[in-house]
Amino acid sequence: MKVALLLSLLFCLGAFTECYDGMGFNPLEKLKRARQSKASVNYLTEDARNEYLPIYIGPQDGLKEADKITILPGQPNRVNFEQYSGYMTVDPEVGRALFYYFVESQNASSKPLVLWLNGGPGCSSFGSGALMELGPFRVNSDGKTLSLNDYAWTNVANVLFLESPAGVGFSYSNKTLDYKTGDQQTAADSYTFLVNWLERFPEYKTRDFFITGESYAGHYVPQLARLILQNNKITNQTTINLQGIAIGNAEIDFETEYRGMYDFFWTHALISDELHEGVTSNCNLSSEETITETCETYLDQAYAVQGNIFYYDIYVPLCNSSVASVSAFDPCSSDYVRSYLNNPEVQKSLHANVTGLPNSWDFCRFLMHLKFQYSNIVSNNYMDEELTLLPTIKELMASGVGVWIYSGDTDRRVPVTSSKYAIQKLRISVKTPWYPWYTQGEVAGYAVGYQNLTFVTVRGAGHFVPSYQPARALVFFSSFLDGKLPPTSDQN
Repeated sequence: MKVALLLSLLFCLGAFTECYDGMGFNPLEKLKRARQSKASVNYLTEDARNEYLPIYIGPQDGLKEADKITILPGQPNRVNFEQYSGYMTVDPEVGRALFYYFVESQNASSKPLVLWLNGGPGCSSFGSGALMELGPFRVNSDGKTLSLNDYAWTNVANVLFLESPAGVGFSYSNKTLDYKTGDQQTAADSYTFLVNWLERFPEYKTRDFFITGESYAGHYVPQLARLILQNNKITNQTTINLQGIAIGNAEIDFETEYRGMYDFFWTHALISDELHEGVTSNCNLSSEETITETCETYLDQAYAVQGNIFYYDIYVPLCNSSVASVSAFDPCSSDYVRSYLNNPEVQKSLHANVTGLPNSWDFCRFLMHLKFQYSNIVSNNYMDEELTLLPTIKELMASGVGVWIYSGDTDRRVPVTSSKYAIQKLRISVKTPWYPWYTQGEVAGYAVGYQNLTFVTVRGAGHFVPSYQPARALVFFSSFLDGKLPPTSDQN
């Protein structure tokens, strides 16, 4: 690792706020660089994909009521929905337990159940997904009080936020080496969690079920969906009524992700024609082999020349900037969430941190648990990953599961070009040609309906779509649940 990158990395570990909200902290990018420098990666075998392993199912009597949240500190008065949070043991032998936060919609019995997963790998579905994106509350700038999110996805669904794998957010294991993990273990633990959660909340056992997520959840979501379908075929096992998946700005294919990213840099005037030509001429982005020194020079230049702009949305200001944001999103929101979730009274109300975790809560805390340098955490402790999820997505499409891929069009980490290139590799026919969809009297994005797959862009949204364009995100999410394409005219 180059000295400059290492210094940047150490700065990020010591000053997480500036790095997460600016340029430096980027779990997905660090994982990809680590992957490129490794001689081999432990991929899932076909036998592992098709093998059923008995899972732990623990007693759940009385735990639902114990998990009910009476009131969150700073919660506004007009709250007319139920909230639950707590832990689910997925491996009693090592003491591995995953934290969840669950919000019931109004008229909960008539609404589907939706699981939300953030990516990273190793970042918080509760802190980011629930409190900064699609949950019922947003944390105010004082870091102590909450306000209602008018465009929460809980308006149309019962939403379950899961902190996975162990070590993320408030999730933990009593065995330090248990933080060695990967795609296969994450899917297995998430499935075990889900089966046990349905025992704790049995009224949801037959409910229509959807899985959603973003970024590295482009791995988590399809892999969990595949495992559910496999285990549903086994007699006397819990059948989960999976209806569809939706993944946003999602890493699903290594080659197209990188090709699309550098093309996005170029087409959005972030790098020069000459630099783009240098990358495309000298870098074999379809190969997992170690990149050449010449290629690495061009890649480093392609990042450096862009300057200090927000990694996940090229048009929003950085935190504490005097420039007005072009969206409703406050770029300092992560500061507010961090303050709120490190309040002992908040943790008590959430039934969280019951074991006294050694570090304060943070967005991507699991990657720092062992106190190694970040690069070693990723390369040594994320043990297996699939370079492409396209075969899995094809399996899901063939099974009748609805597949939606959505993309905020101002994200430069997993940009809209990467998603489009990945879909092209599926070689599927178009049923409904590309068209603009609408909400609040204007174009909200664009959509195209393929055979068994829907692709939606969200105009003016970055990597975390519900944060930047909450109204538009709620409209496309409602369409996803209904199994309909987004509206061709404003329905408000």
